[in-house]
Amino acid sequence: MALRVRNKGETMIKSKIRTIPDYPKPGIMFRDITTLLQDAQGFRKVIDEFVQHYVGEDIDAIAGIESRGFILAGARAHQLGKSLVLIRKKGKLPWKTVSHEYELEYGTDTIEMHTDSIKPGQKVVIIDDLLATGGTALAAATLVEKLGGKVKELAFIIDLPDVGGKKKIEAAGYKQFSLVEFEGD
Repeated sequence: MALRVRNKGETMIKSKIRTIPDYPKPGIMFRDITTLLQDAQGFRKVIDEFVQHYVGEDIDAIAGIESRGFILAGARAHQLGKSLVLIRKKGKLPWKTVSHEYELEYGTDTIEMHTDSIKPGQKVVIIDDLLATGGTALAAATLVEKLGGKVKELAFIIDLPDVGGKKKIEAAGYKQFSLVEFEGD
């Protein structure tokens, strides 16, 4: 597995991410961030890197995609003094929602946000743990825009560039930021 290292912080973050071969199916190398989150120094480094990237940026809200994105978005929103928006799977939010259905490898899924979570014109950064195909991230961007928000950037701990999500995000006209990359599926 070839690794491209950007800096010392990236090496440390990568060293805290567990790789599980053949999960959830043969041939897949699952990148498990639970080991990174369990490590106080690693978790702090991730949040510090994200906060440093966005300090001074014109942002109104941080949106986290269920479920690991909630952890990252909550910590980052707190540190930056921004509002936190939750993007959840269908049927999990208790009030009026806006939804978007999107394609998966085998079928479809739907994500939702409360209709009052984004105000028109607000600049939003969307965060999740991992970028693979880009489907969920692009669906989240669509939700933000349905409510009149402007997607400032899509951010991830891990990018799997060989899967193609980054290219789809850029082709759709969005900026993307990730802390580390792992080659392969």
